[in-house]
Amino acid sequence: MGERSEQLFNRARRVLPGGNTRTTLFIPPRPPYAARGEGYELEDADGHRVIDLHANYTSLIHGHAHPAIVATAGEALREGTAFGLPTEWEIELAEELCRRVGALERVRFTNSGTEAVMMAVRAARVFTGRSGLLRFDGAYHGTSDAVATDTSPGVPEAVSRDVVVIPFDDEEAFLSALDERGDELACVLLDLMPNRAGLRRASESFARLVREETARRGIVLVVDEVITFRLSRGGVQELYRIDGDLVTFGKIIGGGFPVGAFGGRAEIMEVFDPRGPSAVPHGGTFSANPVTMRAGLAALQLLDDPEIARLNELGERLLAGLREAGVEAVGRGSLLQLGTGNESWWRLYDAGVLVAPVGLASISTPMDETVVDEILARALPVLAGVPA
Repeated sequence: MGERSEQLFNRARRVLPGGNTRTTLFIPPRPPYAARGEGYELEDADGHRVIDLHANYTSLIHGHAHPAIVATAGEALREGTAFGLPTEWEIELAEELCRRVGALERVRFTNSGTEAVMMAVRAARVFTGRSGLLRFDGAYHGTSDAVATDTSPGVPEAVSRDVVVIPFDDEEAFLSALDERGDELACVLLDLMPNRAGLRRASESFARLVREETARRGIVLVVDEVITFRLSRGGVQELYRIDGDLVTFGKIIGGGFPVGAFGGRAEIMEVFDPRGPSAVPHGGTFSANPVTMRAGLAALQLLDDPEIARLNELGERLLAGLREAGVEAVGRGSLLQLGTGNESWWRLYDAGVLVAPVGLASISTPMDETVVDEILARALPVLAGVPA
């Protein structure tokens, strides 16, 4: 790390535990600090430029400072950043999501994927009158207590009594858990390609089983599309030909601004209707703010079917190039994960390629085949163990 980032870190650790706000961005011994980004490139505080496959954990599907999104956000800023009234723009973005995702009949917005999952779980609990939640080991659904790992400090032991955790893609374990505790479960929380669990895909048979059994037993199926929504117009669940009862979103639907959303069947989402006798409160000072709503709508309008297909092809090209060279990598479409550790992360970074600390990487629309080939030229010497 260069001199300027070293100075920033020494300054930051006096006011920020660990030197920054997000644990998921910390890379030992201390992270570089970003200065600016344009297209698929990011420049850090020391002037080092990298091809950005991190893309803020896949959220920047159009790269940095896309001109159309910047123009839209700028117009929104001039008209007002937030109001104490709803705006037409949350309707517009909700309508766009409903057009894309068959499972959606009603939508609400939050400021993060963590909040979206939290509120979806609450909706399921109110709708079913049950408190239990089943999730899959290794999958990440944000930082709220109910979905945090069992070993997370600060999570009360009482929380775990209502949470069932079983292995991912294990049909026998799933059926056994339902037979034992199905009557207690409000929802099953499913990411069909969980990043933290190695970006391993659920099998077709497992996805169908989860959908069929939750429907049969009156358990709400919550499909987490926070990362995977980019893989097709209707999200990864469209590729599996299933619909969640509730679906959570984040990342790409905000156009680079903080965002989350959840939605699904109208009868479940109606628990939030404030006209009801016992409506579930749902606030958030900056939820559905017009800057995010307008930037997010612009981002989705730019992401049509041909562009999604092009991104997925580029991702498969990168994945194939890595595998052909014997590099450990998994993925689907424009999402992939490399088997990186701390040392190889730094060597990749020095070679001009940025991935997430967990190895997560994604393709953005400013990229083309030439960029993918350049990524391979920079990354393969590192990942093959040859000094870059």
